[in-house]
Amino acid sequence: MLKPIKTKTVRKTGGTFAIIASKYNARYVDAMLRAAKAEILRAGGTVQIIRVPGAYEIPVVAAKLARASRLAPDAALSAIICLGVILRGATTHAQHIGEAVSNALVQIQIQHEVPVIHEVLLLENEQQARERCLDQKHNRGTEAAQTALEMARVMKNL
Repeated sequence: MLKPIKTKTVRKTGGTFAIIASKYNARYVDAMLRAAKAEILRAGGTVQIIRVPGAYEIPVVAAKLARASRLAPDAALSAIICLGVILRGATTHAQHIGEAVSNALVQIQIQHEVPVIHEVLLLENEQQARERCLDQKHNRGTEAAQTALEMARVMKNL
């Protein structure tokens, strides 16, 4: 069962966040992007948005941003949020893309010690996409931003 996003009181935490968003399946990704950006701005953070053609292109941009963040501590990112929607089709292509993206994103955050929030959704159909991206009670963009804000606090306190 799909759980609604928990409404959290947003603390004014600030921070600098990058959001990498796929252009593919734009209707759904754009809705997550708007929600994530709004949540970060409500917390007093700044947002840099980078658009890429599809989900498969997200990790290379995340890696470049994470590396630059680590090399320039005065311009370090608090977190990187990755947004995309992959819809399953008749072949296993979607599964391969989803696994490749997931594996790459976890390696990037471990290697560069920058939180990388994974909201590249591998979904069965458009109904699932509508529920998770277009419905405000379940919007995974909001959830991604909340996770990014929390991880920024955790990393700052280490």
